[in-house]
Amino acid sequence: MSTLALSHRIATSDDIPVIIDLMRRSIEINMRDFLTPSEIEAAKETMGVDDTLIEDGTYFLVETIKDGIKYIVGCGGWGKRRTLYGGNHTLGRDDTYSDPTTEPARIRAMYTHPDWIRCGVGTYLLEAGEQAARDHGFKTIELGSTIPGEPLYLARGYKEIARVVSIGANGEDNTIIKMSKKL
Repeated sequence: MSTLALSHRIATSDDIPVIIDLMRRSIEINMRDFLTPSEIEAAKETMGVDDTLIEDGTYFLVETIKDGIKYIVGCGGWGKRRTLYGGNHTLGRDDTYSDPTTEPARIRAMYTHPDWIRCGVGTYLLEAGEQAARDHGFKTIELGSTIPGEPLYLARGYKEIARVVSIGANGEDNTIIKMSKKL
């Protein structure tokens, strides 16, 4: 599957059930090699669908066709708002728009279906989001990475700015790594 032909489209509100299912699978399975089950539960507190990304037309679904069947293999996008990470429920959001001349865009809510990891989906999403942010005049881009996402972002040229550890409702650590890259 290393030669997958990937394409993407802008997600709509009709896609939210598919996005929720993809996120759930990705979180539950893809994080297992990096986090304990209780750490995964704590991480879920800052993950989920963000309607503003869909409303802004900055959230993508990545698709491929295998054996004549179309599969949704990933989702993610970029944000032109100041919120760095999180779903609709995440506390501390700032949904005001960033100024592309002085502030960064954001890579947001990237998830890969567990059956399609290590097939280029994450890189594809990053490149699509970065190009869209460039097209909108942004010069830098930031993201809030989980521990499982950090290797991809480092490999794609992102640099760590800060590491913030919050305590989940279950008492476990939830680490978010703020990272940045020049576009």
